[in-house]
Amino acid sequence: MALQQGPGLFVELKNIHNPYATRPAYTISMHASFTRASLYLPGEEAPQGRPLAEMPLLILVGLTGVGKTSLLKRLNYPTLPDRRELVDRYVFPLYGYAQPPLDRRERFALTRRFRQEHPGGVAEILLNGRAMPTWPLLFDGLRGEEEVGFALKRLPQSYFIVLEARDLTRLSRLLGRGDAFDKVQVEKSDLATLRRLAQGVLSEAELEEALSWQVPLQELAAKLKIVAEERKNYDPDGTRKLLLGSPRALFLDTEALSLDEEAAAIRAFVERIDA
Repeated sequence: MALQQGPGLFVELKNIHNPYATRPAYTISMHASFTRASLYLPGEEAPQGRPLAEMPLLILVGLTGVGKTSLLKRLNYPTLPDRRELVDRYVFPLYGYAQPPLDRRERFALTRRFRQEHPGGVAEILLNGRAMPTWPLLFDGLRGEEEVGFALKRLPQSYFIVLEARDLTRLSRLLGRGDAFDKVQVEKSDLATLRRLAQGVLSEAELEEALSWQVPLQELAAKLKIVAEERKNYDPDGTRKLLLGSPRALFLDTEALSLDEEAAAIRAFVERIDA
């Protein structure tokens, strides 16, 4: 039976032959124009599935605003629940949170605490998770040298799609995407605060460009704080050095490439893996 695809379509298929599975069983659903695959986390009952450590997996690597969600929709590969959901389902309950905190800075603090106790971070959750085998199977995503290094060693069949963009571009995209998740408290939103937040993130020229966008200072400061906190917690330069030259990694400049070009590069990468 063929999988019928279309925007906004929900699909559930069962008893389809899967060459990776121990028996013919497969269940996926499609949401928001990309295919959603089930993931069973540690402590959750997994009626079917295999350990992710035994399966090939495409992992998106990149910070907020590099273009992951748009790319997922364009690829329409089966995709596991994303990083945000894994943290909500697994990490926050460990620390007594029945409901996930809404402020991004508070989330950063809790995930940093989790990484201190579990150096593999979200990659460690994946290691102990189970899913229905299929290929290509995507996960969005891992961040930082520690998480990616853990996956590189402990998830031997994983491959990494590294999406890159300048911090100024990520800031611009954050300002334009209107995601309610992007909430963070900023005590002050004056020019001095912006200059402090920009240190190590934006050059003086880039900060002046951001100020020319005529965005309210409070909004600009809030989004810049997210960009700065992410860079502090998940330095992308360390991740790049770790994966550079690896046959298991593909780097994509999301400023230079169109979505179609990015998707084509990933499909070619998958074909090389299959060869």
